[in-house]
Amino acid sequence: MQASSPSPSCSLHRDARGVYQLAMLLMELDTEDEASRLLAADALYRLGRLDDAHKALLVALSRRPQAAPVLVRLALLQLRRGFSYDASQLVKKVVQSGDTACLQPTLDVFRHEDRQLLQGHCHARALAILQTQPGGAEGRAHTREAIAYLSLAIFAAGSQASESLLARARCYGFLGQKKTAMFDVTSVLRAEPRNVQALCGRALLHLALDQQKEAVDDILSALKLSPRTAVPEIRSLKPEVQALITQGLSSRCRALLIQLPGTGARLSSEDTQSLLAAGEALIEMDAAQPSWHILLADVLAAAGSFEKAGARLQKVLHLAPASEAARARRGLLRLKKGDVPAATQDLQCLAETDTQDLGFLLRLLEASERQSLAQAAAQEADTLMSSGQPGQALGYCSLAVLAGGGSACHLRRRAACLAELREFGRALGDLDHVLREGSGDGDLQARAEDFCSQGRLLLGLGDEAGAAGAFTQALRLAPAVAQSNLWQRPGRAPAAHALLCRAQHCLDEQRYTEAWTAAEGGLLVDPEHSGLKRLKARIRREAASGCRLH
Repeated sequence: MQASSPSPSCSLHRDARGVYQLAMLLMELDTEDEASRLLAADALYRLGRLDDAHKALLVALSRRPQAAPVLVRLALLQLRRGFSYDASQLVKKVVQSGDTACLQPTLDVFRHEDRQLLQGHCHARALAILQTQPGGAEGRAHTREAIAYLSLAIFAAGSQASESLLARARCYGFLGQKKTAMFDVTSVLRAEPRNVQALCGRALLHLALDQQKEAVDDILSALKLSPRTAVPEIRSLKPEVQALITQGLSSRCRALLIQLPGTGARLSSEDTQSLLAAGEALIEMDAAQPSWHILLADVLAAAGSFEKAGARLQKVLHLAPASEAARARRGLLRLKKGDVPAATQDLQCLAETDTQDLGFLLRLLEASERQSLAQAAAQEADTLMSSGQPGQALGYCSLAVLAGGGSACHLRRRAACLAELREFGRALGDLDHVLREGSGDGDLQARAEDFCSQGRLLLGLGDEAGAAGAFTQALRLAPAVAQSNLWQRPGRAPAAHALLCRAQHCLDEQRYTEAWTAAEGGLLVDPEHSGLKRLKARIRREAASGCRLH
């Protein structure tokens, strides 16, 4: 029969005996060799001869009373033998020596279960120190002492030091050593990427280093992994730090929602998971904040869960008065149920106050829903304008513009409403857009009317020269339509006067063609205008002679 191979424990025992014999030989050669004495003690420990190892270490300690490698070995042996008080005093001396960085090779000799005893003892001692921590300079000294205990615990724990590393990171953070604290937290996350406490701790450090984006990234990751763990971690922070985190989460969620692509867009499953975790966490931290409920309703709606969004929205709609944001979301849900008139009334409240928020809601609609909304808003705007209520009509006009994709008819309607409200600058912006977009439009009559409207707005702003230029364009494109339009507003006399001034100005600069066009346009508006007739004759004479006449 083949002999069985020796077990690992037998092999280790034999190795330890060989090391012990070698160490004893070295000590015989040099009785002052402290390294050999420690080697002998370690071998005795591995052989299970704890009392002999203890005696050897006491001899070493008598020669070097403050030697950390000797003290930590004795502490481990005393813990193993159940002498907790003696072990505590020895560990205290190790900490006071400040020489902990050299202990890793020492601790590697000891069995895992014995190192666990040391780690537990040191970690508990550090927490006890921190719990009784006074303020000021003495508090900082206590923190440094706790760091020393935690460092020893980390050496003892080896690859399972997460708890002690996080505690030490908090200590470094308290002392203002943010980058050192970051190193400890990162060490934890390298070993345990899903450690929620470490993610929250790193987020806090990112905030302290003004790295807002990275902080929010970590908080979101923590919330996705375990809201039950992450939320208490956040709530344990100072109110001002909590506010930074909640604001960062809210801003990130809004940014993701606003980035939804086109009409009828929906969130990806990954984004939905992140946003739901953030929204629910915000509510858990402050359920009395209406904006958090609105945010969660938006996330649910963006994910296509409109019924759940409606249930969430009810949490804020009972507030008196309900906010415009809440009313607009009620409008979105009403539109989804087919109640277009009620939806139009709710959604128009944002059209003049928060176009970005309204734009987000409109992107959640299908193309047919947006078209129905735009038509209903335009009809209501026309009704209000006809009854002399341009102020009430403006929100509906803007809703029609936004829901209708900025079509010319909706822009013209809003420009007319703005003109009634004497907001000439905004009205000009709408008409400029119409005229730019319709530069290739073959509908000359509509363009002539737009130029007439533009001219009237410029008159309202006191820009008579600009108004005359617009009137000239209108009369050139469709003379009859422009003539009729200008007779109604601003009237024959104001329009003719503006064109007279333009013709005179062009003549003074010897721009005879432009002067002639302006004068002819003025006579179309007012054929009997004597000043325009005289100016036209003068233009003819000066143009023919090639020189100015005074």
